[in-house]
Amino acid sequence: MRVSVEPRERNRTPLQRSSFRLLLVATVGGFAGYILLMPVLPLWAVAGGAGEVAAGATNAVFMLITVITQLCMPWLLKRIDHRIAFGLGTLFIGLPTPLYALSSDMWLLLGVSSVRGIGFGLLTVTGAALVAELVPVEQRGRAAGLYGLSVGLPNVAFLPVGVWLTQQIGFAPLFWIAGALPVAATAALFGMSRVRSREPAGGSRTTTFPLALVPSWTVMTTVAIGAGGIVAFLPLAIDESLAPAALMAFGAATMLGRWGAGQLGDRLGQRRILVPSVLLSGLGAALLAVAASNADPVALVGAAAFGGGFGAVQNTTLVMMFDRTDSGVASTAWNIAYDAGQGLGSLGFGVLIVLSGYPVTFVIMAVLIGLCTPLAFGRRQQL
Repeated sequence: MRVSVEPRERNRTPLQRSSFRLLLVATVGGFAGYILLMPVLPLWAVAGGAGEVAAGATNAVFMLITVITQLCMPWLLKRIDHRIAFGLGTLFIGLPTPLYALSSDMWLLLGVSSVRGIGFGLLTVTGAALVAELVPVEQRGRAAGLYGLSVGLPNVAFLPVGVWLTQQIGFAPLFWIAGALPVAATAALFGMSRVRSREPAGGSRTTTFPLALVPSWTVMTTVAIGAGGIVAFLPLAIDESLAPAALMAFGAATMLGRWGAGQLGDRLGQRRILVPSVLLSGLGAALLAVAASNADPVALVGAAAFGGGFGAVQNTTLVMMFDRTDSGVASTAWNIAYDAGQGLGSLGFGVLIVLSGYPVTFVIMAVLIGLCTPLAFGRRQQL
């Protein structure tokens, strides 16, 4: 049994639906517990005597387990209520977190990070799938945009706060705070309607990756690769005094781009939003190549352009995938494109920078994104 949308309720906006509002609240709490510790765990590991490579492994193991869990989600979401899966995610993220305070030994840090990675895999796929299930099909774009805000706001607000709090109150209290937020967010799920996946537009249900997702998935992965490289290497490519402002412009534009695409996509059609979004991302990468060639102030414009395009690509590709297959499969594919793309971006940019330098690397990224434009122009039934 899934949540049903009565005809008289179809005109209600996503924010007028109590279950969807509760999803946003739970998402903010779950992601806050995750993002608070992303820059903190490596610091805790180094404080315990670990080297930089070992310290980075705390987050690497977390993301590896996240992706492995995501691969299992289509199967799981066929069998249990989405609320249960989401609640397990917030609990797996939150409950083990205070254990970090027991020791900074690597075996403990990696063990706890692995359990939390399972939770994050559950949270990310189920949260995006719920967007498709809690609102009518014609409102999915707006709902996905609002969901993007609930994901993005913790990243903007809590990413710098975690490091600052360790300086003010110490590591152990922060671990308790980061654990309490997702656990508290679990309470919001009790007010949500029971949910299982609805039939996709074509009427077929599958737990495999359908070929119809390939164009949208490829576009999303390619732009996510660029985003991963920008986050990792933009501070090294431009004047260090401009780097914080450029990264802030990137983050804010990503949120606004995702929200704006959601508002426009339901009215104009997702394909009409995807094409300019891809072009805007490519333009941003090209401008960053210019910025890396001793034109640093251009970095602010380039970062904002890439961020706006990236946010819009996120929203449109997610909704397109919902239209082609079961929400659990679509959410899994999209989240893997996002996470794997970001990881490949960090690795691939590093290799290209060593071989060719920063400007050429950004040019290559702009070209790769441009090559995705025909996929964005593809026939609607293919996207």
